[in-house]
Amino acid sequence: ETTGRSQQVLLLYRILQAIQQVPKDFYCKYLKDWAREEFKRNKSATEEDITQRMITQGNMQLKELEKTLVLAKS
Repeated sequence: ETTGRSQQVLLLYRILQAIQQVPKDFYCKYLKDWAREEFKRNKSATEEDITQRMITQGNMQLKELEKTLVLAKS
């Protein structure tokens, strides 16, 4: 179970790749700093329900960012 959660968290690092597509340097840096800080702040979380909630929230934020980037390009 822990390995599965670890893989889910690693997949969330895609958010850093998505942030690279943000057109303005200021926003890109802000979002990158925010994402890194969130990963650092939560790296010691061990309770299953809490980590699963954070993974779910992270996935929702990633999807929202990806949608925003698609809209910005159109």
